[in-house]
Amino acid sequence: MKFLKSAIFTDDIYEILVEFAFIRGLPGFSITGLASTTIKESENRIKSALSSLNFKFPPTKIIINLSPSDIPKNGSHFDLAIALGIALKDEVIDNDVYIFGELGLDASIKSSANLFSILLFLSTKVKNANVLVPISIAQKASLIPNFKVYGVKNLDEAIKFFSDDKFKENILFKKSHQIFKNSIEINGEKFIINKKFDLDFKDVKGQQRAVEASLIAAAGMHNILFEGSPGCGKSMCAKRIREILPPQSIKEIMMATAYESLNNKEVEFSLIRPFRNPHHTSTKSSIFGGGSQRAKIGEIALANGGELFFDELPHFGKKILESLREPLEDNKILISRVNSKISYETKFIFVAALNPCPCGNLFSNTNPCTCSSLEIKRYKSVISSAILDRIDLYVCMQEVNIEDKAISNSKDMYELVLKAFKMQKQRGQSELNAKLSDEDILRYCILSDDAREIFNKGVNSFKLSQRGINKTLKVARTIADLSESNLIQKDHILKSFSYRIK
Repeated sequence: MKFLKSAIFTDDIYEILVEFAFIRGLPGFSITGLASTTIKESENRIKSALSSLNFKFPPTKIIINLSPSDIPKNGSHFDLAIALGIALKDEVIDNDVYIFGELGLDASIKSSANLFSILLFLSTKVKNANVLVPISIAQKASLIPNFKVYGVKNLDEAIKFFSDDKFKENILFKKSHQIFKNSIEINGEKFIINKKFDLDFKDVKGQQRAVEASLIAAAGMHNILFEGSPGCGKSMCAKRIREILPPQSIKEIMMATAYESLNNKEVEFSLIRPFRNPHHTSTKSSIFGGGSQRAKIGEIALANGGELFFDELPHFGKKILESLREPLEDNKILISRVNSKISYETKFIFVAALNPCPCGNLFSNTNPCTCSSLEIKRYKSVISSAILDRIDLYVCMQEVNIEDKAISNSKDMYELVLKAFKMQKQRGQSELNAKLSDEDILRYCILSDDAREIFNKGVNSFKLSQRGINKTLKVARTIADLSESNLIQKDHILKSFSYRIK
């Protein structure tokens, strides 16, 4: 028995071994291993393709097993691996190659709709892999770092790939995406630096506290809430946070692109982390994912690794906001349907903005507020204490004056974020400060004696929950990183408390 490698993405990426057995018995062709109708239909495509090469089928029963056998499999990209296993049954072949491709009746090799998605997900689990794919997708696939991509036009070339080393080298696609050229290395891992700021904080006039909070939020990936009158700059700050977020690892870029590929057919690698800004009229299933038959990806999963921005927060409705609890707390979401159960990561920074009242003028010094206390209470009632407890930083923004000037710019802020990011990684953190586990908080959020005393008093004064205590410590850890301090000092704790929701 011999085997070849392929892969499939269902609720996760799985390596699939295509096993072959040629046994005595009436000539036949059997595919096992929870193969879908699409895969079983490949029998006729494979027979026609092999016959076009004048291949003579052996007078034996051919059994193909797709292992592991307990995972449902779908897709036409298994055609090439199955055909090669039959065509090379008497040859010693290199089985350390991942093989993908749909066969035409004339032995041509085609790409399938979700093949690039599979390759992207595979790159997050397997490094330095050899991959044999249709030539139509080889150029694009070669942009994936740490992959050796070989492209073939037809089955004849695929067979030659395993027998002719010179031909094998000639069909190797060598191309590197330009975004991977500008990187830094920390503890042996590469991170890609962003140097382009289309939306710049220099456009934000005044609002020193909001700009500082944006810097802290970006440096540690902390959830942040902006509250203020219309036109004060809430959305401006929120949309500019994305471009000063910490640099992505190559794995994070691959995962973000892979998630995006589930939403769109054509995707590109991006220096900047994902940004999703659903409208408040969006349905619950479009935000969280779902569908009647297959569990489709939603906005919060597409924001993984980046920013999810909810503008006009109270207008999203109570059901949607309450459903945010688990993704914000557990950093993942499980979408369950009759035919599928898929888990997606949701490690994003949550940014929200709201007016202080329905008319928006409660904080205004120039325009009178026309809302009653009951209307204001009803307006904010959809935002529960449980959701507010998951917000790390709260900023009350005032109206902008004509004399106000820019406080900072995105380039300078990004440099500060980068310094804080390096401190976090050099400490050995696998996650950024906002995503630290309880054990990691004890390990990395070390307070000085003065800071410990102030912290204990603050916990009692604010009557913080355990989640609130942890978030205060994590924000203080980020403030300390921005000050390049190994210990959390008294002023770091005080500033962290100042951003708590009163």
